[in-house]
Amino acid sequence: MRNPLSDTIVHIEPSGIRKFFDIVNEMKDAISLGVGEPDFDTPWHVREEGIYSLEKGRTFYTSNAGLKSLREEISRYLSRRCSLTYNPDTELLVTVGGSEAIDIALRAMLNPGDEVLIPQPCFVSYVPCTILAGGTPVPIELEEKDQFKLTPEKLLEKITDKTKLLIMPFPNNPTGAVMRQEDLEPIARIIEEKDLFVLSDEIYCELTYGQARHVSIASLPGMRDRTVLINGFSKAYAMTGWRLGYAAAPHMILEQMTKIHQFAIMCAPTTSQYAAVSAMKNGDGDVEMMRESYDQRRRFVLHAFQEMGLECFEPNGAFYTFPSIRRLGMTSEEFANSLLREEKVAVVPGTAFGACGEGYLRVSYAYSLKNLKEALGRMARFVKKLDEENGNP
Repeated sequence: MRNPLSDTIVHIEPSGIRKFFDIVNEMKDAISLGVGEPDFDTPWHVREEGIYSLEKGRTFYTSNAGLKSLREEISRYLSRRCSLTYNPDTELLVTVGGSEAIDIALRAMLNPGDEVLIPQPCFVSYVPCTILAGGTPVPIELEEKDQFKLTPEKLLEKITDKTKLLIMPFPNNPTGAVMRQEDLEPIARIIEEKDLFVLSDEIYCELTYGQARHVSIASLPGMRDRTVLINGFSKAYAMTGWRLGYAAAPHMILEQMTKIHQFAIMCAPTTSQYAAVSAMKNGDGDVEMMRESYDQRRRFVLHAFQEMGLECFEPNGAFYTFPSIRRLGMTSEEFANSLLREEKVAVVPGTAFGACGEGYLRVSYAYSLKNLKEALGRMARFVKKLDEENGNP
């Protein structure tokens, strides 16, 4: 029988995150610090709006672009939080999570062989989605000495005549790195000079710690017309299972993204869209409460790694830490597998996010303090045992 499978998809590796998640689900008494999912319930007023929409029989298709009322709220949100103006009729598209928005943006913009610059470590979908869209992924290896930020020097090193798009994954999953305005400005100048475009994944924009708030690269001079901004409701509003995201982009790009969305999806879930209107209108307080809780957990986890003797870059965004295990003489994969087998704690090897993640782990703090204390206590015991075996003081 003829091979029914696409060579392209067969050669794409499955997600390194989900592998550990699936193992934990089958392991009794295991604790996972591996999945980036808020442990908060979706705020009640958001759930209530979803329930109300069902009770009122609002179960029909929306327009391909999404509910007009939701797009209007997203437009107002981007104006008040990011100082950006988008026309809700022609420049906003509601998608099935931010992941769909990433996929269709790449498919709408890339021709075969176009190069896409992807700073790594990064979210697992950028490389496979680039390949599926016919593009060529070009990793840019970020370093801890630069606080895992994209520097102008590293960007310029990778630009060629085939480069079309730069993915900006900040605040970053898995490192928690952020790009402040002073970091973004030289990057924006290079983008303009080299006539490139940007896909800015800002799904963690509300989870930025410290006094300085998130700055979107699209808000810098000359960048709005070169940027597809991706965001969603999963992280900031604890709405992962509602599967709702959005893209904001110039009409020329968004029109083609909508065409793909129209044929592949039709529209995002109607109930989720009604619920999201309430999130946009009334959710700022919920976001602030959750951000403060994550910040408390962030400080707790960093202190725990310090006590273990593990070096860890201080993350200023998202809800992940990226500790180094290089001194322990194990690969990231070996450490994660042994920790799961011996202590029943799941973390994700840094290599799941690119080859330059070797020697690191992604540890999520989107979990209760109770679970964090138990899991990190087990991890400390495991590290202490390794140190004793290696003769470390």
